[in-house]
Amino acid sequence: MSKNRTGLYLGLAAAGAGGYYLYRAGGDVRGAKKEMKFDAEKAREKLPMGKDAEQKGAEVGKEAGAQVDEAINNARSKFKLDERIPEAAQDGKEKLDGFRQDARDKINSTVDQVDRTVEQKAGEAKGTVSGWFDRKK
Repeated sequence: MSKNRTGLYLGLAAAGAGGYYLYRAGGDVRGAKKEMKFDAEKAREKLPMGKDAEQKGAEVGKEAGAQVDEAINNARSKFKLDERIPEAAQDGKEKLDGFRQDARDKINSTVDQVDRTVEQKAGEAKGTVSGWFDRKK
């Protein structure tokens, strides 16, 4: 049964951050709070706001999209997947058919061997049994 552990990970991250700031403040809780607020303000100042944020987001999106497209094209040209997939599928099918035929042959030969052994033992037993009942007094 799988559980969503996001809460656990967020709690661990918060505890780690709290421990970090307490360590930096030398164990002083008030000092740790001040450092945390100061760092949060610095991070907030670096974030783009308003139209600038929209433009930054659009630029980053275009750049990421271009990089993804380039990576896909490189992979296709390097590995030529579109050409190899049908070929690999056919090779795999042929190998699978070969394995199936080998398995059938082995099973059939084993069944034949067991069948011969059973028939032989049955013949021996039949000869012995009929000998018991066919005796004349």
